[in-house]
Amino acid sequence: MFLALALAFALPAGAQRQPSRSPHGPLTIPCENCHTNTSWTPIRAIPEFNHDTTRYPLRGMHEKVYCTECHLKPVFTDVGKNCADCHADIHRRQFGANCAECHTVLGWQVSVQSIKQHFNRFPLLGAHAVVECQGCHKNAAVGQYLGLSTACSSCHLTDFQKTTNPNHVAAKFSSTCETCHSLDTWLNAKFDHNTTGFLLTNGHANVPCASCHINNNYNLTIAPTDCGNSGCHLTTWQQTTNPVHPTAGAAFALANCATCHTTVSWTTATFDHSTTGFLLTNGHANVACNLCHINNNYSLTIAPTDCGNSGCHLTTWQQTNNPVHSTAGAAFAAANCSTCHTTQSWDAASFDHSTTGFALTGTHMSPAPTPCASCHVNNNYTLNSADCYGCHQAAFLSTATLGG
Repeated sequence: MFLALALAFALPAGAQRQPSRSPHGPLTIPCENCHTNTSWTPIRAIPEFNHDTTRYPLRGMHEKVYCTECHLKPVFTDVGKNCADCHADIHRRQFGANCAECHTVLGWQVSVQSIKQHFNRFPLLGAHAVVECQGCHKNAAVGQYLGLSTACSSCHLTDFQKTTNPNHVAAKFSSTCETCHSLDTWLNAKFDHNTTGFLLTNGHANVPCASCHINNNYNLTIAPTDCGNSGCHLTTWQQTTNPVHPTAGAAFALANCATCHTTVSWTTATFDHSTTGFLLTNGHANVACNLCHINNNYSLTIAPTDCGNSGCHLTTWQQTNNPVHSTAGAAFAAANCSTCHTTQSWDAASFDHSTTGFALTGTHMSPAPTPCASCHVNNNYTLNSADCYGCHQAAFLSTATLGG
């Protein structure tokens, strides 16, 4: 600028000054909009120029670019407006010349539009939609994205091999990942256990695979009812004490857990006692097993009527004193409890006295049955008299003489 002024003053008087020629071509803005009075370069940090008046308005990342990064020549109109005019195609025209199909002026980050373009062969859905291109296209030169296999294992083989719960390799799972996994996440995988022939229901549904497939043993061939022999519930079976399963007979065998237990709850077991020939009714229904099967004796062969000799009610039979059962004759024998008693109530016994040949009628029964001991004095149940005198002798003798 100073040089131009000096030359102007150095012109001869009356000489006509020639108009200056701009190196920038048809640019009409004042020089000081970009230059300073110190030197032609560097230009001002923020030139006063509205780029929107040109054929290429600046948007996005272009707004932050220094002028000389695009305008390499002084004539600013010599710059093209296509991406390839400034940016080298690292893809080597693999994706065509239109950068905007994948990129935007906001940055080189791949656009949503480019994801849609990917739908032609391998749709980018779920978690795939946010993966960087080089996350899958790893072994190509920079920007060179060669076609890949669409099989999950082509990218996720290492994940498949390293998975431990369950161990996919040991379990011989198919590498067709989508059988269990979704495109959204690796977590919350779903394996259809029904395909193994062993349906997982209720309590089994959320058990970790390794709890049953110990030491990565996925070769189990377990029948759905064989809970014990499989090893899963063996320890529980061995430690159960009411009843002690190993000594409780065939019904409690290791392979028969499902006879009593369900997958809803292990503890709410139900055993069908009627299968033993001894039906549990009323008062017997909720009695603990070991109250009858003393010392884990499950080899009992008790007739349903044999309450006393079985040992269950023997002490009660021995201690009963009205009447004293042990001296009351065959009708009250230890094997005949059910003759008078029922499982509804032990105390509400009823004895059919007519079976003795002496039916109790009239005042013998009303208003209340006569206590046994009133007739069977001193526990004498060997009476064989059917007349009244045997019991009413004293009353007979004390009665005044008729007409006396």
